[in-house]
Amino acid sequence: MPLQELNRRSVMAGLAAGGAGLTIAKAAAAPAQVTLDDIRKDAEVACLYHCDYGDPDRFAQTLNNIGNHYSVYGADPFALQIVLVVHAGGIKFFLDSLEGTMWADEKLPPELFARAEAISKTGLKVYLCEITFKRNQLDLSRAKQADFISFVPSGVATCAALQGKGFAYMKVG
Repeated sequence: MPLQELNRRSVMAGLAAGGAGLTIAKAAAAPAQVTLDDIRKDAEVACLYHCDYGDPDRFAQTLNNIGNHYSVYGADPFALQIVLVVHAGGIKFFLDSLEGTMWADEKLPPELFARAEAISKTGLKVYLCEITFKRNQLDLSRAKQADFISFVPSGVATCAALQGKGFAYMKVG
């Protein structure tokens, strides 16, 4: 086998192994962290939905309301900005698994996260509370991996900060 061929194969194998390593590292990482200063009102109408509850029916209604909210504004991504601030029992809808949590005996309908993910394509951002994870002794990497999910230092502080920045406040139920 020519030396050039061996080198090319070695390089390709090394790149493939390195890419696999990056994929594994990324899968184990937590979603991005956002500071309160990072969040800006970028649309004429901005609204925060507050989820501090773990009731699946109530969460489904929250998703319905967010979807209805977006439907009024059409496809214009600059007309409406919605964020869902999640803490307390609400975080369970965004965990990779309920195993080892206080909700381990519960079974969540998988379509709830799928619906949140579908709505995120319209622009929804989800902010998870770091304090809730720490108080429940959950590693941040337990959160589902998705581009629309980020961590904020505190859910309640984020709700107050966003209201101060002009976001309307909505809580379902």
